[in-house]
Amino acid sequence: MQRREALKKSAMAAGSAFMVPSLFALLQSCQETSRLNWKPQFLSVRNAELVSSLVDTILPKTETPGALDMKVDIFIDLVYGKLNTKEGQEGMAAAMEAFDAKAKEKYGSRFADLSPEDKSAMLKEEEANSPKYNGSIWGTPAGVQEPVGFYRSLKSLALWGYFSSEEVGKNILTYDPVPGPYQGCIPLADVGKTYSL
Repeated sequence: MQRREALKKSAMAAGSAFMVPSLFALLQSCQETSRLNWKPQFLSVRNAELVSSLVDTILPKTETPGALDMKVDIFIDLVYGKLNTKEGQEGMAAAMEAFDAKAKEKYGSRFADLSPEDKSAMLKEEEANSPKYNGSIWGTPAGVQEPVGFYRSLKSLALWGYFSSEEVGKNILTYDPVPGPYQGCIPLADVGKTYSL
């Protein structure tokens, strides 16, 4: 009789040894998967996917590298996390959720899941309807700046991150760390590219 009980217990132990990994795989498959190849430090995975999708739509890869090639989405995550106050971070997270909700209401899905045509249409609408930055005189904004909203501030950060990257500064724009002699009149056609500094 004891032998029969021992065989029963060992069969149950062996069966559970096979079931536990299957159970863990089943539970892990229920978790939200990420399309990111980096780990956000400030943003949630969902908001990081939104930022990556937005910067890729604003500055896509063409014959020059795109925003994702320059890791602009990672740059924005660090800027939001390190330079914002707690209230600013919470406000930015709420603005991202509102932007995704607007995409879902208008196009039926969150922004990262939209087709390229729908993404482009939504950004054209945001560009037309969002407040713009005031002009500036020697770096000082002219007049009182009204809040520009999520889209315009993210676009500004994306452009800052892209054009201040080393790759763009050295290989796409004209970079001359040690300028030669002063030449007052140079035909613009001779320069060819915009200066990075």
